[in-house]
Amino acid sequence: MPLQLEDYMLPCLNKQFFGIDCLGCGIQRALSLVFHGEFIAAFKMYPAIYTLLLLAFVVGINFFYKVKYAQKIISILAIINILIIVSSYVIKMNQLI
Repeated sequence: MPLQLEDYMLPCLNKQFFGIDCLGCGIQRALSLVFHGEFIAAFKMYPAIYTLLLLAFVVGINFFYKVKYAQKIISILAIINILIIVSSYVIKMNQLI
């Protein structure tokens, strides 16, 4: 049986020690779902997955080819990602109550 990406996922220490999800819980599984072509399930697992991938793409492109407004684009994408991550975390925690 070949090894799969799921075999190398790291456990969330915050969830193990304190029993609650952290802001990054679900990102590994969402990335795995993207690689398997399950795009809607990936979004439901971790809503910021696509904006994080876009941010990583822009940072990677800027690393090799200097883009004129890269810093502004990266800053805007970072703020958008922070807002999505925090708001989805708050929504997830409110559903548990």
